[in-house]
Amino acid sequence: MTTKRKVAWVISSLALAFVLMAGPQTVARDLRVGNSALPAQTAAASQEVALTVNASQSKVNYTLDTTLHTVHGTFALKRGTIRIEPGGNASGEIVADATSGQSGDSGRDKKMHKDVLESAKYTEVVFRPDRVDGKFPANGAVSVQMHGKFVLHGSEHELTVPVKGEISGDRWNGTATLKIPYVEWGLKSPSNFILKADPVVEVELELAGTVAPH
Repeated sequence: MTTKRKVAWVISSLALAFVLMAGPQTVARDLRVGNSALPAQTAAASQEVALTVNASQSKVNYTLDTTLHTVHGTFALKRGTIRIEPGGNASGEIVADATSGQSGDSGRDKKMHKDVLESAKYTEVVFRPDRVDGKFPANGAVSVQMHGKFVLHGSEHELTVPVKGEISGDRWNGTATLKIPYVEWGLKSPSNFILKADPVVEVELELAGTVAPH
């Protein structure tokens, strides 16, 4: 064996001995680092999200087409909480004050409350989510389909609502749009021999609030 080959063999032997002595601890340390980082990332992407609605910063807008004009109006929100679990299950409720509805025309509003909504008897309109389809991050942009039960005029109906919004720190805001076939659901149409109203009303929720700490 030449001198160069002897030197190379000695170096290789020393390197192998170092790996055999230091390798197990190094590998174990690397596995600990890798395993500790992975659960943290998973938890950040799948943790429970709890939202509270600020009623003073939120409202319900509605639009109803008729043969004479398009009616625009609002309802006030009373309260709201939404909780989304990692698997997509949801709970809570968003509650609007049925008695607060107004369109800027006192006569039309009186008819709406007395004949259509019967708001003196059915004072609240409620949406109770039970499932969310789509990514609902703990922070960032939100674009999901929220399924749940919509309670109107004392009756419960299944509904899927598209929701878009943004979560930033401990604040959030969003919009939800839906179409309510109120006549199909048993409410009286405001139509008369002069005016014909669309049997479907378009509703938009403008929501804002806080994110509850975990």
